[in-house]
This record gives sequence, structure tokens and C-alpha cells, in this order.
Amino acid sequence: MSLDKTSVDEPCPVARCVDVIGDRWSLLIIRDVMDGIHRFGDLQRSLSVARNILSNRLHKLIDAEILEMRAASDGTAYQEYILTDKGKQLFPIVVALRQWGEQYLFGKNEAHSVLIEKSTQKPVPLMTLSSSKGHILDADTTEVLKVNL
Repeated sequence: MSLDKTSVDEPCPVARCVDVIGDRWSLLIIRDVMDGIHRFGDLQRSLSVARNILSNRLHKLIDAEILEMRAASDGTAYQEYILTDKGKQLFPIVVALRQWGEQYLFGKNEAHSVLIEKSTQKPVPLMTLSSSKGHILDADTTEVLKVNL
């Protein structure tokens, strides 16, 4: 994976992550691929994004080893964009954004999509972070140890 100069010099993992997936289109591409949309044309229709922007973001995600291209699963001449194992590890980030958005960006009775567990068809519970002893962690109960430069 190639990081640009700003990422290589940045000691913060959040900043490095934002450099790779932090723009609107990259996150929405990742979301759509997680939701089963794998072809360029289908991604373009779903996102209503210009072809050059979509192409640029797809190449960036491939370079970052988040996506890979494969021959279409139906045997046609098309290529499909598939999440790598590294890309699949972004699922909790997408879920956290989804759950925050559901909680704060929709009106009380406003319709929105819902993430469900396939086996039970029930909504996925709200994500929480917990300590090794099971205590709920948040911004008030954690701190970042800064790197000494």
C-alpha cells in the first residue's frame, strides 16, 4: 500500500485512515460494495457520481488494498470490485457511522434503511466499546498516549 507523504509523516492512526477512506465517495463505495454492488456501472448508478471521480476513488481503494478487481462471477467480460480482508475489517466503521447517523440525523418518524442480522432478521444492536472487565468505554473514560517525536 502506498501512503502519500502527509500520511507517512503523521503519527496519528485516525489521520492516516482519513487520508485513505475519509472522503465521501470512498466511504460510500465501500458501503455499496459491502451491500453487494460490485460493478462500475452499478456503483455509478447507485452513487450518482461522475465516472472520473468513481474511477479515481476505486483506484485509490485498490492501491490501499481495500478493494481488488476480479473477473465477474457470472462469467461475463465485466470486472467486479470485491472487498479484500483488509477492506472487510472496515465493517465496524461503516456500522458506527450508520448507527450515529440513525441516532442523530433522522427525524423521529423519518424512514431510513436498517441494518439487520441475516439469520434472525432483527436489527443489529447499538455498538459499544468495553474494557477487558466489561465496563462501557467512551471519550471520558479513555485517553490517547501521544507518540514522543
